Amino acid sequence: MIDAVPVRDASAGPADASLAELTARRRGRLRRYLLANPRVMDVLVVLCYLVLVTPTAIESILHGDWPVAVLLAAAAPVLLFRRAYPVRVAAAVAALELAVTFLHPWGSNVSAGLWFSLYAVAVVRTRRFALATLALTTAPLLLLYFLLAVGPLDGRLPDMAVRTPENFQLLTGIAAGIGITLSNVIATGIGISVRQRREHEYEIAAWAARAQQLGSVTERNRIAREMHDVVAHSLTVMISLSDGAAVVVKKDPARAAGVLAELSRTGRTALADMRRVLGVLREDAAAGHAPREPLVAGGSLATLLEGFRTAGLPLHYTHTGPSLPSDAAFQLTVYRIVQESLTNVLRYGRALSRVDVSIVRNGSRVTIEVVDDGRGTVDPGSAGAAAQAKPDSLDTFGTGHGIAGMRERARIYAGTVHAGRTGERGWRVHTELNCNGENATDTGGNNARQRTGTRSAGG
Repeated sequence: MIDAVPVRDASAGPADASLAELTARRRGRLRRYLLANPRVMDVLVVLCYLVLVTPTAIESILHGDWPVAVLLAAAAPVLLFRRAYPVRVAAAVAALELAVTFLHPWGSNVSAGLWFSLYAVAVVRTRRFALATLALTTAPLLLLYFLLAVGPLDGRLPDMAVRTPENFQLLTGIAAGIGITLSNVIATGIGISVRQRREHEYEIAAWAARAQQLGSVTERNRIAREMHDVVAHSLTVMISLSDGAAVVVKKDPARAAGVLAELSRTGRTALADMRRVLGVLREDAAAGHAPREPLVAGGSLATLLEGFRTAGLPLHYTHTGPSLPSDAAFQLTVYRIVQESLTNVLRYGRALSRVDVSIVRNGSRVTIEVVDDGRGTVDPGSAGAAAQAKPDSLDTFGTGHGIAGMRERARIYAGTVHAGRTGERGWRVHTELNCNGENATDTGGNNARQRTGTRSAGG
């Protein structure tokens, strides 16, 4: 068997290794050993060939046709190189067997060497090339048998003690030609089938490698998005809290103490979030230290809003309809969208008198809207964001990654995000999500009617 297929695929990875293990189990112990030791397989092929042609060699020696035995024996060492030089070996074996057929046309298994050679060619070359090789190596043998049967060459059978039909010579030549053709076709077909199976295995392995690479890219993007949300939000809130504490520390020390406490809580929360996000990058992280599943964020939404109020936003929050689904990933998406929207308000809004946050659930659709009346609020990703950022702010430029991240999160739930001005002043972020999962249809019955309503909190 030939185990070297000229197919190039993606670099090996864990996905490739698992597929290789599954393929190895399916092959069995003997086939795995032969694939791991190709030279042993080559020797077995030569031994098999010698077993097949030994009767013809013995018969030729008994009749004094030593050249036939020599030619049959010469093909054996040639077959040892079929793996490295399949086409050349096929040509050499075809020439040797043509000579053997000319000298001893009625021997058994005369074309056995050609079977292994054609198989080797079909495994490593294209189907068209393998079929062409089949035709070029078989046609001379068929022509020789035709000439031996009806042409000028003396192709009479050895003198036999039994009476034979009148056209027995012709029938025997036709039968021999058909047998050689069918055996060569079968050997080539097996080689083509093996090649196709191995190409399929390589394609699956390459697809698995690409899928793994895509998963890694997606995970890196997710980590980058989480890091942006954590760092941008936390630093913005901490800067606002520190500025506020510096202003009120002399006038109202008690209030300044509360602001500093919120500043400390925000920093500790940001540090914990960063450790959680970056923990998945550590291959040696202990089990449970770096959870890969989304953290439930629904219960901490109130804490998030309270932190923004402490940072100075005149925040009003309303929730209409049933509560959000218990899906942690969906709740985290809502949390991050509200967080990013309010962070942009805190960074870029000026002369704010009111910021409204509303979450409305109607069936499977959840609408999130954050509207402020700040004067001069600009697109966080625009060039004017730097010029109109709050004075003395360490974050004086916007990249637009926040809004892009919100849109990426919304697309996971077949949603949309629209951000823009509400008029001469103010900024509005409108998000629609589809929670087609748990509790998605929890809008009917007494339970839904009891929870439907409006809850508000002023800042």
